[in-house]
Amino acid sequence: MVLASNNLSCGYRRAVLTGVSLTLRGGELFVVLGPNGSGKTTLLRTLARLVRPLSGTVTLDGKDVWSCSPSDIAAAVAFTSQVLAPDWPFTVREFVALGRAPHRGWWRPLGKHDRQVLDANLDLFGLRAVEDRHVTELSGGEWQRVRLARALTQEARVLLLDEPTTHLDPRYQLDLLSLVRGLVRDHHLAVVMTLHDLNLVGAWADRVALLTGGRVHCEGTPETVLTSFALTAVYGVPLAVAPHPQTGAPVVSLVPATSHPAEERR
Repeated sequence: MVLASNNLSCGYRRAVLTGVSLTLRGGELFVVLGPNGSGKTTLLRTLARLVRPLSGTVTLDGKDVWSCSPSDIAAAVAFTSQVLAPDWPFTVREFVALGRAPHRGWWRPLGKHDRQVLDANLDLFGLRAVEDRHVTELSGGEWQRVRLARALTQEARVLLLDEPTTHLDPRYQLDLLSLVRGLVRDHHLAVVMTLHDLNLVGAWADRVALLTGGRVHCEGTPETVLTSFALTAVYGVPLAVAPHPQTGAPVVSLVPATSHPAEERR
């Protein structure tokens, strides 16, 4: 399955991004980077058919998503936003089961296939032990896994994940990204995620798009995008890039100032 944008301009009352042309393929983990306010979330919401493009198109296997019904897109594309667990006292099982809504509707009881899909994803994400717990009682790592399990329960072929590693410690980041990498490999999904931690990108992404100034600054492999020149230009601070001593993946570090700002004011 291929999700693509062609000369896309998107935003709300005004364009946040313009001229965005990207192709997102099954079996690929695509990461979108950029400073705060660069339009990462707006782009994902537009790709998910939640925000109508100001101009240009978003297509799914060559068909304009706005010519498709919302339920058809929901069955193929899953979007998870930067949200805390809802205040409603859903159990984990009930919340993950909501992923079947595009196939069953909101009120019809689950059929045999629905229950099989639900159970398989509770197992896949290691949620059996907490399936009867309310989502309001979960840790940050558990809640992120629940959100992914719900997305997979949609049987979507494209996952759009907005900052899935936010508020997670290194172990939970590793667990979550390993799960996502496995979904890309084993289920041939197209996964697009936004990240802030530049050092997660080189280790996990197949391709990267770097946003700034309302446009795609550059796009390609982590090695071609994560360069000192590009990152320093986009983030406005001196950033150095060197290969990891074991994996060779790009590692980004802040270049320390020669003097502390407080010392300069003396």
